[in-house]
Amino acid sequence: MRELLTKLEQATALDRAGDRLQRAVQGTLRSQRIRDLLHGVWLGHPLHPAMVQVPVGAWISAAIVDLLPGQRKAATALIGVGTASALPAAVAGLNDWAGLARDQRRVGLVHAAANVVGLSLYAGSLVARLNGRHGMGRALAYLGLSAASGGAYLGGHLAYKQGAQVSQSISELHLISEGWHPVGDLTTLPQRQLVTREIDDVSVILYRHGDDVTVMLERCPHQSGPLGEGDVQEIDGHACVVCPWHGSAFRLNGGEVVHGPSGNDQVVLPTRIVDGRLEARLP
Repeated sequence: MRELLTKLEQATALDRAGDRLQRAVQGTLRSQRIRDLLHGVWLGHPLHPAMVQVPVGAWISAAIVDLLPGQRKAATALIGVGTASALPAAVAGLNDWAGLARDQRRVGLVHAAANVVGLSLYAGSLVARLNGRHGMGRALAYLGLSAASGGAYLGGHLAYKQGAQVSQSISELHLISEGWHPVGDLTTLPQRQLVTREIDDVSVILYRHGDDVTVMLERCPHQSGPLGEGDVQEIDGHACVVCPWHGSAFRLNGGEVVHGPSGNDQVVLPTRIVDGRLEARLP
């Protein structure tokens, strides 16, 4: 299975279809507000994995209920809920997928294809049940669950092995030792400009506004972009750093994500001033 997944990550033959679909998704979801909504920016957490709990839960419940006598109506209702709720979850997933790296998009494309097959089978199951063909409906539902389970396995590979929509910066937080660390003299820090420093070989960015200084991990949580090379922009009345790679934006006074494709906030370290020297520590 590992060898198969490695080959899938390297399957350049999928790029032609994947690139076309990416352009179609980006062309359709042009509104930044809609994209941010689907990324889960408002939640501070990717939205797609939360949304898939509804169809997956409904479909698994239907598979159990189908084994019980006299539960045809309940099973049909669960299949209907799962099938209907899978559509918005798929839209959120496509929105996330369009912002991934190419090797991630290859696996994501097959993940989506497996889920489309599963959804089609469940839609057929729902139609069969509504027409009184409950035996056919059960058979199609179990086939749909098999396809959706394969898609879920690939989704897990995307998240846990390839790091899709997982914060890429959080691992660096674990490299910083406990205690306060000197970062620099306050008088040497320019006002309202990004400055890059290191704490235990971990790159951080500093941003001074008056006597308040933000110390933030530099690696963008989306795809490890260098936030120290990004621009500072005012968004909704807050100074924000914008990643130069994919445009994710984070508030400099708290780390909250305000624009995707990142669905995760960025880590900000607590600070203090001791004898004119700026120090930072782990949260």
